[in-house]
Amino acid sequence: MNKIRWGVLSTANIGRKKVIPAIQASERGEVVAVGSRSEDSARAFADELGIPVAHGSYEALLADPNIDAIYNPLPNHLHVPLSIQALEAGKHVLCEKPISLDVKDLQALKAAAKAHPKQKLMEAFMYRFHPQWQHVREWLERGDLGQVRTYTAFFAYNNRDDENIRNLPDIGGGGLMDIGCYGISSARHVYGAEPVRVVGSVQPLAGYEVDCLTSAIMEFPDGTATFTVTTKTEATQWAEIHGEKGMIRLEKPFNPEPGDENRVTLVISGEKQTFSFPEPNQYQLMVDAFSQSIQEDTPAPTPLWDAEANMRIIDALFTSSDESRWVNLD
Repeated sequence: MNKIRWGVLSTANIGRKKVIPAIQASERGEVVAVGSRSEDSARAFADELGIPVAHGSYEALLADPNIDAIYNPLPNHLHVPLSIQALEAGKHVLCEKPISLDVKDLQALKAAAKAHPKQKLMEAFMYRFHPQWQHVREWLERGDLGQVRTYTAFFAYNNRDDENIRNLPDIGGGGLMDIGCYGISSARHVYGAEPVRVVGSVQPLAGYEVDCLTSAIMEFPDGTATFTVTTKTEATQWAEIHGEKGMIRLEKPFNPEPGDENRVTLVISGEKQTFSFPEPNQYQLMVDAFSQSIQEDTPAPTPLWDAEANMRIIDALFTSSDESRWVNLD
């Protein structure tokens, strides 16, 4: 079995710290090249991470015939155009979340994916590949909690760098796009359904033009989901699922580090069990799952319609906050 040969667009930190090491440790992939806007930057990055080839432009990387798949961790406004270029160059694409700036922006990428059906395209929501979430899905599908009625999540970090892409409005910065998308995606994952309406508060803080504090309620056919995300408080995260017969609490639902104790608590009719998931690297699991879909020519593990459904809710929450009202979802 030949490994999938990966090229990485840009020298972004998420690539350096998370995804490139995951590909390099994976069973099915290897990183063979990186591309940056300058050859010096690309070469320094490649030397640091042991990548054989450095390209001084994104175009050169995409034209490299020795690359099978592209990882796109560029700022949000470049997700769609560079992913389209990659598909047109005959490459498979794993694109960081959120996959587009809004639903309208996504349509061109959908058209490109349809025009190039041999290429796989997937949004990189790595958390779903972690065994803790696979256990959660098993418990939910088995009915251990009974009917789920509420899901609640909190996710925060403290980023006050004015030049950081997460604090720049013109390129898709802000808390809702960066981490609110996890609250939306995980709620949909828990219910296995789409919300019927949403309401949100999307707030910038003094000195910033992007949302720094966002809270939302999503109404599902059988219950509700709420989340709060902030980019200007002490870093923390947690999630809880409450059903008619029990509850689940995830201590680190979205980006647990390999080696963390990473506990998940299951309570059924007052009886408590605690499970620990210290070892898995969810980025590696995601990369191997996507690589396998390429090698075996099976559908990408997470379909494009899922990314569009998540994006539609992000759009609705911005509208809800702007217009101070509930927004219905068709």
